[in-house]
Amino acid sequence: MSELKTYQVTFINLALESQALEFGNFTLKSGRSSPYFFNAAKMLNGCNLSQLASCYFEVIESLSIKFDCIYGPAYKGIFLGSLIAMKYSLEGKSYPLSFNRKETKDHGEGGNIIGPEPHGDVMIVDDVLSAGTAARESISLIQSLKAVPKIFVVGLDRQEKGAGELSAKSELEKDFGIVIESIVNLDALIQFSQNNEQFNAYQGQLKEYRNTWGA
Repeated sequence: MSELKTYQVTFINLALESQALEFGNFTLKSGRSSPYFFNAAKMLNGCNLSQLASCYFEVIESLSIKFDCIYGPAYKGIFLGSLIAMKYSLEGKSYPLSFNRKETKDHGEGGNIIGPEPHGDVMIVDDVLSAGTAARESISLIQSLKAVPKIFVVGLDRQEKGAGELSAKSELEKDFGIVIESIVNLDALIQFSQNNEQFNAYQGQLKEYRNTWGA
């Protein structure tokens, strides 16, 4: 197993410092018991957002895939998309940025898209990939606008199964021809815990969860 990249370690430390990433015993919406929990919204409590943006920027740039605009699905994708667009602006590249509303607005500008309508090749940014349900909704929305969902970038890929035996990542790539990438995944968290005295005790639980629910 290769060493974690600098931006991966930075992302994990940012998540831990802001308590966006916690190790322990958590009951998920699915009813599953998980040894870790990730809530990106907690990164808004004073986390170094510039460093967070740089983590996303590093993984996006490593793909070397061109895109025309950025789309951030509500709600976590709103602040993540804004950070990434700002980072690109600082690097001398400006991209159109848009979000969606959970409910369609019937007054003012109307509709459920805030900002310019996504067009061309679209990069979708979000916080986490689990079973892929929310990702499918975002991809379908982009397709309904006659745009191409080109890249889907998340902070954490839980490496869980999708609807079948394949991972959610593999299913989405197979079904939509989209590139799915993450800053870190569950394997990275396991590797991090192995080398961190504070979290080493959770290593066995993380591996067991990976073996039980992973793909």
